[in-house]
Amino acid sequence: MERRGWKRTAAYVGLLAAAFVVAVVGSWALGSPLDNAAYDFMFRLYQPKPWQTQAVLLAIDETTLAATPGGMHGIRKPLSEALELVAQASPKAVAVDVILAERSEDPAVDRALAAALCGVPDLVLSSELIAKGTRWENPLPEFEKCAKNVGHVHAQPDQGDSRTRAIPLVKRVGHDQRFALSLETFALSRGQPITQLSDANDLQVGRTTIPVEGSPMVPWGRQNRGELRLMRVRFIPSSMHPIRSIPLRGLLDNPALSKEFAGKVVFVGVTAPTEVRDRLLTPASPDIYSTGIEINAEAFETMEQEAFITDVSDFWVLLFSLALVSAAGLAFRYLPGWRAYAAGVLIFVAAQIVPYVFFTHRLVFSLATPASVAALGTMAAAAYYHLVVRRNWLVEQSARERYQQAMHFVTHEMRTPLSAIQGSSELISRYALTEEKRKQIAVLINSESKRLARMVEIFLNVERLSAGQMELKREAISVKQMVEICVERVRPLGERKHIGITLEPVGEGLQVTGDRELMEYACYNLLTNAVKYSPQRTEVTISAGKDGGHVRIAVKDQGIGMDQKEVKQIFQKFYRTKKAEESGEAGTGIGLSIVQQIVEQHGGKIDVTSQPGAGSCFTIVVPAAAHTPVPTAAERH
Repeated sequence: MERRGWKRTAAYVGLLAAAFVVAVVGSWALGSPLDNAAYDFMFRLYQPKPWQTQAVLLAIDETTLAATPGGMHGIRKPLSEALELVAQASPKAVAVDVILAERSEDPAVDRALAAALCGVPDLVLSSELIAKGTRWENPLPEFEKCAKNVGHVHAQPDQGDSRTRAIPLVKRVGHDQRFALSLETFALSRGQPITQLSDANDLQVGRTTIPVEGSPMVPWGRQNRGELRLMRVRFIPSSMHPIRSIPLRGLLDNPALSKEFAGKVVFVGVTAPTEVRDRLLTPASPDIYSTGIEINAEAFETMEQEAFITDVSDFWVLLFSLALVSAAGLAFRYLPGWRAYAAGVLIFVAAQIVPYVFFTHRLVFSLATPASVAALGTMAAAAYYHLVVRRNWLVEQSARERYQQAMHFVTHEMRTPLSAIQGSSELISRYALTEEKRKQIAVLINSESKRLARMVEIFLNVERLSAGQMELKREAISVKQMVEICVERVRPLGERKHIGITLEPVGEGLQVTGDRELMEYACYNLLTNAVKYSPQRTEVTISAGKDGGHVRIAVKDQGIGMDQKEVKQIFQKFYRTKKAEESGEAGTGIGLSIVQQIVEQHGGKIDVTSQPGAGSCFTIVVPAAAHTPVPTAAERH
């Protein structure tokens, strides 16, 4: 029993382990959309403490383009005028997100713009990758010499859903690399260089460490798009005041607005929808597009406020998921009924809440893996729990049925010997009998008690065999001796009904292998049924012979018979045909069920042919045994 319990526990643990592995592998392969959706939802749900923004946008918007002859082709002249006003306000740094790689038709305009750019302190110009990412498009030399640094302006969205959650802080072509425009501007505003930590891939500007892709806090294998050092952007929530945006045309019309740039970091770029190529969605604005310059300004604010969002290591995600599946397993192992299912629901809820709790501390904890493990682990535990409970119920039901069968067997099969014993004992106790008569009665009581003991043993053996608690005996059985014994035992019953019992000749060498007592019981039961359900002055014939590798023992009567529907049900426990019940013969319908179990345990089967009113023929078909000398009945006794 203890060994069986260990096997069940091992199977249960194995099932939970398989559920854990399947859930983890599935979440890694297919869970990215779920993680992204959860990240966006938590981004909008959680509102951090407001902060004072340090960036200001100088926007080339639709109004500016509409007031500029030639639109973007004529923007350099008003841009140079606006930069002169910005320089007068003494900003911390200025980042220009306009690619100045081509010369204009008027050299004077380029000279004026170069002068304005050189007049801006702490200037960062922009560059971008072209030709499918194979080379850099840089500003003209006269413009680039005015800048302290040149940064890239790429802010590509995630491939899965075209939403920007992070920006690459480094882009590289061969050995030529560029830091992000926002990072260069941040370093310039702090007056510190950009360095890489010696023991990690994180970047450092002064005392500020910028956690990026490849650091210990970021799960290995989550690199995407081949970018180097991705940084999640802490976009400003919609509940807070966004970064101040001043139209370039508005600044030229009202130079007093230049005071807004004092002590700030200025990002200059195009926000006009008709000219912007990089209009992108962000977690903070699910239905509102942002421009590249706006995303770069938000990335700067993330670094300025040190509001970095980092990823929790996969190790801790797996450890938490393992705790969830273990909790599910323990809940369904030790909690009864609805409490186990309630615990399963709480475990699944915990898988949703923990990632949000981590997010409030600016840590990204995967939702797909814990949620998948919690769901699949709970379902696996619940399924096993349901199956075990059902199996225990079936075992209990089977035990109850066996108990009922035993009671029916006692009341039916044991009635005759018990009646003989009871009647004989009453004769001895009530009447003064001669010594010879008393000896006869004592012999009868002894014979019937032995017969009763054999019946009990046979029934118990059949039940043990069916339950797998006993191995079948393997001894050579002479078919001729077995059927002769059964015929002699049933002959008195046939004589009382004037039914002839004919035993056709059986070969001496015909043998089967198995339990002698059980096979005798099966043969005897078929003979008694044939006699019981046959009318007077009819014939019962028993024959035995070899058919290939099997022995066929047939009992044929001229009794009431059965139709085909009844033949299909005749071996069901407690089933009796309507004619059998009307015959007045006592019975419970359990005898043939026991016979079938005995025959099947011996590797055989029972064939039945019958017609209403024409009798039935029951044939036991069991494997034949190799010929070996069989002891006679006298030798066995």
